[in-house]
Amino acid sequence: MINLVIDAGNTRVKLFVFKADKVLESLVCDEIRIRRTVEKLFSKYTFENAIVSSVGGMTTKIQSVLDGISNVLFLSSAVKVPFENHYRTPETLGVDRLALVSAAAVQFPNKNVLVVDAGTCVTYDILSKEGVYFGGAISLGLKMRSKALHSFTENLPEVEISQKETMVGKDTQSSMQVGVEKGFLFEIEGMLAAYKKQFGDLTIVLTGGDAEYLSKRLKNSIFAQPNFLAEGLHAILIYNTDQ
Repeated sequence: MINLVIDAGNTRVKLFVFKADKVLESLVCDEIRIRRTVEKLFSKYTFENAIVSSVGGMTTKIQSVLDGISNVLFLSSAVKVPFENHYRTPETLGVDRLALVSAAAVQFPNKNVLVVDAGTCVTYDILSKEGVYFGGAISLGLKMRSKALHSFTENLPEVEISQKETMVGKDTQSSMQVGVEKGFLFEIEGMLAAYKKQFGDLTIVLTGGDAEYLSKRLKNSIFAQPNFLAEGLHAILIYNTDQ
């Protein structure tokens, strides 16, 4: 069985071809090239099912290019997921967080799992060993911190991430870099310590655009999973097609 997973953000669309639990191929395109990219995949594979996680106005455009697939699931809060959702406002829970927790439930059964998604924002999602999800936390991502310092002050520039190891900035730019990067790192270390204190034995999964940056610097034992969100989307698709 070959399935198609589409993760559509505000500007980019990521497409994954799954056979069983393995990714055969992955592609990234923009909104303009979505039809051409899907047609390219159709020329290579025969898909039985597809799942789409989409924000904004991308849903209609993607729906129009998936006519060749009989079973297409569009992810929403109403879709069945492989865990018990105790989030107080499930209709406001982002589909990306639904997918991440689904991957945790399928890949790490009977374990307390913390998923840290370090992207534009940083999300922390905790799944208990009983398979119950209550929520987590949302914070500023690495680049967003730099943009905030620049946007909400008169004279501070927007700085690039330097990845320096020093704790002492010698001028305004390097001082901002130290503050942004070390503040980001220390926040995550503190959050991981707090979750470990509350939940004890905790499996930590790190994913998102800044996962590689963090995995080299965090002292905690973690699983770095670059395709964790796509794997969660595929888990949701399987869970709904097998019902």
